[in-house]
Amino acid sequence: RARGRAGPGAGGFGGFGGGGPGGAGGFRARGPDARYALEIDFLEAVKGATKRITLPDGGTLDVKIPEGVEDGQTIRLRGKGGEGYGGGPPGDAMVTLSVRPHPVFRREGADIHVTLPITLDEAVLGGKVAAPTIDGSVRVTVPECASGGRTLRLRGRGVARGQGKGRGDQFVTLRIVSPPEIDDDLKRFMKEWRETHAYDPRKGMT
Repeated sequence: RARGRAGPGAGGFGGFGGGGPGGAGGFRARGPDARYALEIDFLEAVKGATKRITLPDGGTLDVKIPEGVEDGQTIRLRGKGGEGYGGGPPGDAMVTLSVRPHPVFRREGADIHVTLPITLDEAVLGGKVAAPTIDGSVRVTVPECASGGRTLRLRGRGVARGQGKGRGDQFVTLRIVSPPEIDDDLKRFMKEWRETHAYDPRKGMT
């Protein structure tokens, strides 16, 4: 179980909620809401997690984060706010989430986007390569003669939509990475190949 600390504004309270006769002095009211900010990891947001935050008074509060939450979303914990007045019910705790960016994954709604580096020979010859997903590494097929910027779609590898609506997809955009060093054999081959297979990928741009 992860632990955290309530963020800026933690322990702030909202207004009274409802009222009526009864209790001390004939006044009974719902307790105020308490508002907290909580920062979570990208994968905690998409996969779900339980976080324990430390409150300003030293107490703790367990926050169950459902899978698929988004940055800025607020979770309501009923009855975890301030005490009621005159025997009234307690308020709620309102926890607003801040999701840290991930170095590999980028999210758009329920879809995940990844840029995948491939070698020059993988781009030309194709083959199966390892690609990261939020569930772990999978093997994807790079087609022969793949261009940089080409996008592959992995259906059902995205974020859960909730309410039984399935999951989004993952989109893998290929990025061709040249060798760190070019040897004489590769230079000679490319020069010979260019003489008989020249093509212009910028045709029509100028």
